[in-house]
Amino acid sequence: MAADFDFEVILQALKKAAGALRDADVPFALGGGLAVWARGGAKTEHDVDFFVKKEDAERAQQALVDAGLEAETPPEGWLLKAWDGNVLVDLIFEPRGGPVDDDWFERAEELDVYAVTMLVASLDDVLVTKLLALTEQNLDYSSVLEVARAVREQLDWDEVRRRCEGSPYAKAFFALVEELGVAPAGSSSG
Repeated sequence: MAADFDFEVILQALKKAAGALRDADVPFALGGGLAVWARGGAKTEHDVDFFVKKEDAERAQQALVDAGLEAETPPEGWLLKAWDGNVLVDLIFEPRGGPVDDDWFERAEELDVYAVTMLVASLDDVLVTKLLALTEQNLDYSSVLEVARAVREQLDWDEVRRRCEGSPYAKAFFALVEELGVAPAGSSSG
């Protein structure tokens, strides 16, 4: 029951933040676990992720502050944050794999998410950003494995492999999901 309550709180924050961004005419796409959930994946107990262009990030954060959220500027330099109570809203403008640009929004799909129509990042983009974020210090495959299992039929596996080809951690992930029967075997490259 607590997980359902937490998810409801996350959805309320999503709705509030998406409305604020829309009202401020800030282009955005829902990302992360909620983008997966919007397409049939599991409920997330984490945060709300929005992809925005770098030139829109500060304006997006200000729109959230104007809607009553509390701003935070983390040291990482690739995102801004805002808090709606205990729910974190990330405004990601430069994820691993390159900055958010017009192509992100072209690949996104307009969906109704919790009664709000919004762009939802492509599942390929969600998985690629998660895979490219894996490092020796952050090598937890549980999140990417959960995404892959939940939406495997909706992924362009060849495209995800191509975009992650420089990451040894992504290569290990592909070996794992192929062995588990989650993903089709990739074409071998020389």
